[in-house]
Amino acid sequence: MNNNEEGAKKMLDYNNIPVGLSMALAQNTGALEHFAKMTDAERHSVINKARCVQTKHEMQDLVAGLSDNF
Repeated sequence: MNNNEEGAKKMLDYNNIPVGLSMALAQNTGALEHFAKMTDAERHSVINKARCVQTKHEMQDLVAGLSDNF
């Protein structure tokens, strides 16, 4: 895999943000601002955690934790 393919693979991950995470971030501007300022590795970690979330409440807690740390 060359560098362009690796970059595209990373970009693909961020284009596939779970819908629940997107919706929760849209409802919490502080968390959204913090998420936008994170490094790629930090955002990737949050996205992976979001993929394991099973309820709306868990997603809201995950996102609230982002704004609490901001």
